Amino acid sequence: MNKQMIRYVLGMVLLIEGGLLLLPLAVSLIYRESTWLHFLITVGLCGVLGGLMVLRKPKRRSLFPKDGFVIAALTWIVISLVGAVPFWISGQIPRYIDALFETVSGFTTTGSSILTRVEDLNKGMLFWRSFSHWVGGMGILVFMLALLPAMGGSTIHILRAESPGPVVGKVVPKIKDSSRITYLIYLFLTAVLIVLYLAGGMPLFDSLCIAFGTAGTGGFGVTSASCADYSPYIQTVTTVFMLLFGVNFSVYFLLLQRKFKSALSSSELWIYLGIFGLATLAISLNIYGSFSSFGQATRHAAFTVSSLMTTTGYATVDFNLWPEFSRVILCILMIVGACAGSTGGGFKVSRVVILAKYAKNELQKLIHPRTVKVVKVDGKVVSSETVHGVLVYTLFYILLIAVSILLVSLDNQDASTTLTAVLATANNIGPGLNAVGPTASFAALSDLSKGVLCLDMLAGRLEIFPLLVLLLPSTWAKK
Repeated sequence: MNKQMIRYVLGMVLLIEGGLLLLPLAVSLIYRESTWLHFLITVGLCGVLGGLMVLRKPKRRSLFPKDGFVIAALTWIVISLVGAVPFWISGQIPRYIDALFETVSGFTTTGSSILTRVEDLNKGMLFWRSFSHWVGGMGILVFMLALLPAMGGSTIHILRAESPGPVVGKVVPKIKDSSRITYLIYLFLTAVLIVLYLAGGMPLFDSLCIAFGTAGTGGFGVTSASCADYSPYIQTVTTVFMLLFGVNFSVYFLLLQRKFKSALSSSELWIYLGIFGLATLAISLNIYGSFSSFGQATRHAAFTVSSLMTTTGYATVDFNLWPEFSRVILCILMIVGACAGSTGGGFKVSRVVILAKYAKNELQKLIHPRTVKVVKVDGKVVSSETVHGVLVYTLFYILLIAVSILLVSLDNQDASTTLTAVLATANNIGPGLNAVGPTASFAALSDLSKGVLCLDMLAGRLEIFPLLVLLLPSTWAKK
């Protein structure tokens, strides 16, 4: 293991986080809030710690897969631990475990909150809370690779460890260029969304915060009402863009290259859109009687399906009050999630496709044992390593959910609350049902449950393996 390189990268990450904290500091100054000082203290902390860690450059810069996993896991833990400091020392969130929960939820783009009244936070803190979604949406390490000079070594291992989905590809041969292109697309879509919000009469501050939450598929709002108080136009724009940010970003790159056939031939994309359409129709028909028109029911159903499927977590209505049929559909969508290579979380549509095709092949082998079958997606053979990786991930995913449910059940909440609290955090969604529904919060849970759910959020964003590698004794054993 290249410990010097790991230390150096973590130092660079802290320096970047310190730079990012200057934005909420500026917001606090603009609104003449005293919390600018608390942001400044945290910036200083990042500068000192980061500066000391990068003072000595590593002699060897090569990285191996194990190093990439460790760097990814430690990066997300460190930025969360430090990012919680302003909330805590300012007294805006008095208890550190609560501040940490809120920060982990922000960076992992989960959107679960311990706040019973979001409006109690001042503007600077609200901005930092939402901006953490935008930073975490595409990945802090991808952001670092896009900004900094090439670090040398196999930086693809860092990209693979942090990027969501069963297969990570580079849109262009060089990692640095790939990261830059991805972030430029991300930035462009965010900017378009902000302009559309402003055109709809949304205040600038709200436009920025809600756009950060939509782009990062995070879901932190600036009021406890989430998106319920905004106009139908704003809600419709948000529905469309949540869906867009749940698409694999390589599709947008192919469209930019005018490779329309390649971009639109993705089976994952069409299955993703198909699931959205069918779920919206089914829920619209189920909740039609609760609204004044079918159009209104469809608008709220489409928003909610888009929000939960892309793991954003915004709400226009309290879907916790919907019929059980609709609630079950929403729970299934929580698990399925968005596309690989997007800012969305969840199990990922691509994994569902691979598992379905693998299961079909295994059933056919029962009938024709000598038949040799391979898994194909979009006409291309999926390697046995990728299929094996999906199967192993599925096993660990189920174990993570099961163990987390067992631990959270110690709080003696009802089954729906316990189950959906875990699903909402492990899949980076935000709200669950019942006591952790869209109009409630996670405040009533014990510190143990909050700690477990913090790990679930990190595991969900990093897709489990980096945290497992970090915890393995063999990772740190000297050879």
